[in-house]
Amino acid sequence: MSQALNIPMLNIAIKAARAAGSIINRASLDLDSVRVSEKSAHDFVTEVDQAAEAAIIETLLTAYPGHGILAEESGEEHGAKDSNYRWIIDPLDGTTNFIHGLPVYCTSIALSVDGIITQAVVYDPTRNDLFVASKGRGAYLNDRRMRVSKRLYLNQALIGTGFPFRRGDAFKDYMHVLESLMQDCAGLRRPGAAALDLCYVAAGYYDGFFETGLSPWDMAAGSLIITEAGGLVGNFTGEEPYLYEKEIVAGTPRIYGQLVQRLSPISQVARRHALLSGQKADAVDAVRAGDASSGLTPLDALTDAVGGASGDATSAPRRTLSATPRPESSDERPHRVTKSDHVPTVSVKPAAPRRDSRDSRDSRDSRGGPGRAPYGDRPPRRDGEGPRFGGQGGDRPPRRDGEGGAPRYGSSGGGYSGGPGAGRGPGGPGGSRDSRDSRNGPSRGGPSSDRPPRRGPRQG
Repeated sequence: MSQALNIPMLNIAIKAARAAGSIINRASLDLDSVRVSEKSAHDFVTEVDQAAEAAIIETLLTAYPGHGILAEESGEEHGAKDSNYRWIIDPLDGTTNFIHGLPVYCTSIALSVDGIITQAVVYDPTRNDLFVASKGRGAYLNDRRMRVSKRLYLNQALIGTGFPFRRGDAFKDYMHVLESLMQDCAGLRRPGAAALDLCYVAAGYYDGFFETGLSPWDMAAGSLIITEAGGLVGNFTGEEPYLYEKEIVAGTPRIYGQLVQRLSPISQVARRHALLSGQKADAVDAVRAGDASSGLTPLDALTDAVGGASGDATSAPRRTLSATPRPESSDERPHRVTKSDHVPTVSVKPAAPRRDSRDSRDSRDSRGGPGRAPYGDRPPRRDGEGPRFGGQGGDRPPRRDGEGGAPRYGSSGGGYSGGPGAGRGPGGPGGSRDSRDSRNGPSRGGPSSDRPPRRGPRQG
């Protein structure tokens, strides 16, 4: 086998499957001498099933004596009962085919660890085909990696199935689905060995498979082989729990979804859930109605109703509460709080006044500069503040001591001017082309006689 799956537990399972295959092959040479008994209607068991199962259990428990066993013929009789490791065994899947000499049967072995299938072996002794898988490491057929097919549409798909044969099975619903699929798919096949059918989906021989009435040992190994080959497995509703739900659908990702659409209306899982939900809803309605004839408190009545709807016989016994009779008169019953009894009060916080952006634009357009009020809106001048800048003549501030009587820059015998020509000298921000073209040089406001005396020789 592949070196990628050189796992001790898987190797022990392969050894056990080959030992069972040897017993089956020897018995197939003389089918007339095989003793056959009937477990139930149309469900047969032979001495070959029992001998093959005994060989498998002996091989597994010799290597792992602390593991548990769940086998088709002996159940949980062998192995540890409380182990997290459980081997799920079908020694001969396709017993009816084997009895009639039809070479379509196999041996199926799977290992469940904490309820999750981690190792799987399916051995076909008639063709010596060994299908193996290990969780997270892929699926292989005779040392060759397997992948599901790439078909996308149902009209191109070959579908495998199994026919219901037990009393109480939904024959009419099943035949309705078969009638629909026969007209829409490329072909429908029913070989009669579910574990081998699942492996054929993983190998790409089938594009999908579905069947009802199966047991965990029929599905355990094949389901892991399919998922490791890239396929999907679930119950008829498309959900994951399937191992103990007695129904399974598998296939490529695209075909799987199309099969679920056809099979979900006849899913027994969905019907059980709907029935349980309906029973619980009826129980809640009965409690709300206040059935006085029961003589139980609402908690007791609801617990009894829900417990009866679930039908779980293995659940722990419920602690009995003291029964308190309900008041018969409606006036004596406590008032039931409703939504109308509570009127929430909402406090509305007044919104902050909105600032009008037009006020700031108007103030920017005023004479007083950006963000400032016009001249007429300014506060009165404080005592001793003196005249403000920007006035005319007498509004200028007084001269400092020693400043002299020379006229100020940028003025022509009057106050400070903010127009062209007022600046800080040549190249200043207040200069203009007109002032540069004048006789007095750039940024000079008055005639040459009004200039201050030059402090040094002229440069240049």
